This record gives sequence, C-alpha cells and structure tokens, in this order.
Amino acid sequence: MQLQGKVAIVTGGGSGIGEATAKLFASLGANVVIADWNEAEANRVANEINRMQPANGGAYAAKADVSSEQQVKHLVQQTITTYGFIDILFNNAAVVLPKELEDITELEWTRTIDINLKSVYLMIKYCIPEIRKNRGNIVNMASLNGLLGQRQNPVYSATKGAIIAMTKALALDYAKDGVRVNCICPAGVMTPLLEDWIGQQPNPTETIQVLVDMHPLGRCASTEEIARAVVYLASDSSVFITGVALPVDGGASLGY
Repeated sequence: MQLQGKVAIVTGGGSGIGEATAKLFASLGANVVIADWNEAEANRVANEINRMQPANGGAYAAKADVSSEQQVKHLVQQTITTYGFIDILFNNAAVVLPKELEDITELEWTRTIDINLKSVYLMIKYCIPEIRKNRGNIVNMASLNGLLGQRQNPVYSATKGAIIAMTKALALDYAKDGVRVNCICPAGVMTPLLEDWIGQQPNPTETIQVLVDMHPLGRCASTEEIARAVVYLASDSSVFITGVALPVDGGASLGY
C-alpha cells in the first residue's frame, strides 16, 4: 500500500481535515498518532481507525496542546516509544479569529499565532531529527487566505502566509537531508472550524451562499478531498516536489 509501514503524526487529528487525513493515512497502511487538545475526540478517531482497519495501519491518540513546547516534546517521545520512528508530520491544528484588526485583543492575537504558527515551528523542531533519519515528509496546513488574504480575518491570514513562507525556507534547509516540506492551501472546506466561522458571521445563510459562489466548481471541498491532497504530498507520488504551496481550492483563486 501507498504508506505501508510509515508512521505519521497528525495534529488537530480529532476532527475535520485532520480526522479525514488520519483515516486515509491508516487505510493506506500507515500507523497514525492522533494529536489533539480534545482527548475525547482524539480517542474517538483512533478507536474508529482501529476498529475499521485492523489489517492496515493502526492509530494512537495523544492529548496535546501543540502550542506548548513541553507538550510537543512529550508527544514526540510518546510517538517514538509507541512506534519507534516518525516518517510523516502533518501540521494541521489551527483556530480562526474572524474580527477586524482593531477589535482583536493582544491575548487573542497571541493565542491565534501560538496555535496556528508556533505549533508548526515546535512540531518540526522536535520531529525533524526522526524524520531526517527516514528521509520523510512534512506537510503544513496553510490556506488560500495566506496567498490572497480575506476580509475580517487578518490574524488567521497572517499565520497562514507565514506558514507558506516557512515551508519554502525549510524546503531549502532540509533538501540536503532528503526531507521534503510542502503545504496545501484550501479555500472553503466544510469542517467544524469553517462552520464555527460561519456561525460568527452576521448572516450565516448569506455567508454559506458566498462561499459556494466563490468556487467555480460550485461548492466547498469535503475534508476527504483535502486529505487526498495531503496524501499526495506526503507520499512518494510527489517524490520530486518540495517547497510547494498547493492550492486545493475548486478554482477559487481564479476570480479575476
């Protein structure tokens, strides 16, 4: 199978794109660590994987706040203790903050930066010694917002733009080790994160229609469709691709 015998860590693996990706990784033969601050949801996903795919990859749930250095160090050690090595890191954990800049408190700014961006730095810092041994892969969750921006979402857009820039820089740094670093840039994806953002808008119904209209393909993506793009970048199917910010956006970036 495509990922047979690989070990992957998926942050934010307890829901949405992280959950879909973890399940797809396991179905392709990988052992997956489901890292999430929500221990109950991480356990649910791990249990579902282990019930459905016992002959393929398995899963292990780990409660972790990936914006905390100590918890990241513990997560990486748990993974090595459980599976022995790390091949793939999917940095997926994130939050949104749909506000105008002058309405954002310093605490909100720092929390969003820490969860969305600092977590990527910490996870790569502590995983790269193991990933380097196996010439593995890193996939970071960016966003179309990081390429194009979005109204009333400045902090989230800033974190995703920074992830794109860091991905390209790290692709250069780790190429000599045979480690590829890429990121994906979705537009609208029907996840709990997007649903939460929609619910915070003045007119949620109108917001949903705007989201649909912005995609030339006529709909938002499913989490499974984004997961397939992650698998592509995390596997040998993309063996000569590194430093790429891949739009997976249903044509949303083509709105001239």
